[in-house]
Amino acid sequence: MWIFGRKGASGFSACSTAEEVSRGIDGSGLTAIVTGASSGIGTETTRVLALCGVHVIMAVRNVDIGKKVKETIIKEIPEAKIDVMELDLGSFASVRKFASEYNSSSLPLNLLINNAGVMAPPFMLSQDNIELQFATNHLGHFLLTNLLLDTMKKTARESQKEGRIVNVSSSGHNYAYREGIRFDKINDSSSSIGCLIFLLENSFNKLSPMLLLYSYNTVFAYGQSKLANILHANELARRLKEEGVEITANSLHPGAIATNLLRHHGLQTLLYKLLQLNSFLVWSQGAATTCYVALHPQVKGVSGEYFADSNIAKRSSLASDTDLAKKLWDFSLNLTEPK
Repeated sequence: MWIFGRKGASGFSACSTAEEVSRGIDGSGLTAIVTGASSGIGTETTRVLALCGVHVIMAVRNVDIGKKVKETIIKEIPEAKIDVMELDLGSFASVRKFASEYNSSSLPLNLLINNAGVMAPPFMLSQDNIELQFATNHLGHFLLTNLLLDTMKKTARESQKEGRIVNVSSSGHNYAYREGIRFDKINDSSSSIGCLIFLLENSFNKLSPMLLLYSYNTVFAYGQSKLANILHANELARRLKEEGVEITANSLHPGAIATNLLRHHGLQTLLYKLLQLNSFLVWSQGAATTCYVALHPQVKGVSGEYFADSNIAKRSSLASDTDLAKKLWDFSLNLTEPK
């Protein structure tokens, strides 16, 4: 992190807010989908994109909550263009339904922000019988992106504006399994005991590990899914470049944000207590890198990169492994193909 607000090459830092990184940018004429837009940084991303004039489609599991969030934003920004659509990334059927309805709507698509996610739940399977974090955080977005890609290509071609795909990953990708992706053990619920919980040391935002006992290695599984987000963006960027399509694909770490990601167990209470020590960014800062990568002119033509604090950042060696990315792509295609 750029500690104490020290600015990186972009001119922004960990202290920069989403409004600051997008100030002066005219997003009118652009259409974006933001997954997980009904809470946390997804909501702030939606608000700031709408503030810039972007037409935002909130892709949410709970439509009623999504509509309430929409109403709140419109009260602040009366001219905001926002629609709400139902999407459950833990269900391939829901993803296909969403994509089919969107592709049939004749709406363009300039920006796809794959933001939604779950973090460290007890071992659970998705509706398609795949480990929930890998299914929701990676496979749901992988399938969604593939199903919407033709619409994005058509939009880029007709509008002559660069399309951008943004995968919200995490520095947690550094704490994946040793081999990165456990292709043959995706649904293994009997992983070795012991997992890392990310605690921030003093006020310097340095990660220190604390061992907790679980029968399911929930945090390593989370790291695996976040590593998959980066590898997905990397391989997608390579394919789009090879195809000569004017669409970029990047991934990012939003920062240590106290959201409802940890809603599945009592660690949320601990995290909110840590918030009092100013260890965590607020949502306006957490959404900054997403808005920067999605909108800023500095990122034009940049693809296959990993960002943090609105700057290009270092990723793990596994997250730069092109062979692993290709293997994950084929693996993901096989899992998401209609049976």
